Amino acid sequence: MSEMKSLVVIMPVYNEEGAIGTVLEKWIAKLDAMKLPDYEIHPYNDGSKDRSAEILAQCAAKHPQIVVHNKPNSGHGPTILQGYRENAPRAEWLFQIDSDDEMGPECFDRLWEQREKYDFLVGRRDGRKQPLPRKIISAMSRLSVRIFYGRTIWDVNTPYRLMRSAAFEGIYRAIPDDTFAPNVIISGMTVKKHLRFLEIPVPQTDRQTGEVSIKKWKLFKAAMKSFMQTIAFAFSGK
Repeated sequence: MSEMKSLVVIMPVYNEEGAIGTVLEKWIAKLDAMKLPDYEIHPYNDGSKDRSAEILAQCAAKHPQIVVHNKPNSGHGPTILQGYRENAPRAEWLFQIDSDDEMGPECFDRLWEQREKYDFLVGRRDGRKQPLPRKIISAMSRLSVRIFYGRTIWDVNTPYRLMRSAAFEGIYRAIPDDTFAPNVIISGMTVKKHLRFLEIPVPQTDRQTGEVSIKKWKLFKAAMKSFMQTIAFAFSGK
């Protein structure tokens, strides 16, 4: 097994050629400024059809802290779950962030500085502008967690989460491979397992490049799948 790291950043990537280079440079600059000596950033390229793989290779050649994974397309949820499982055994902390540049690294040190007191530290998306369908889906996710797991963080599916690997590794492995939104289940299991958690507001801005991959009726279909999977896991006894 490779050397244990204090922090591994998990970053799913799908058709983000317009943003991914800038996003990685921002996070490298932030983590270097924090003087973290042994971190890595693991972008998981989820079968992108644009130049994302090429740009990731260029970034990795420039920065040895970047470890690129190219994989067939499986969707956001299975991709981050793969990242969690593969890296939890070799990292004290995992941090998941999306590659769309909607949430930047400016507030990360606020989470990192308080990590010793908690197992789960997240950034609640602040200033988020959602159309009505997405607001309804977010509310459904929050309600399902609170009913079937208990009262936990408000933004149950936020892609800005710092997790103590020792507390979550078993949870990652228990979640089914095809889970659409494992982060929702992870938020629920935080309270079910009596883990310590903290939530702080982190600014979110609208994406400037690319486009969301799930729209209109597919969004509702995906939301129902997530809702049913979240409930099923709650009753699985895991």
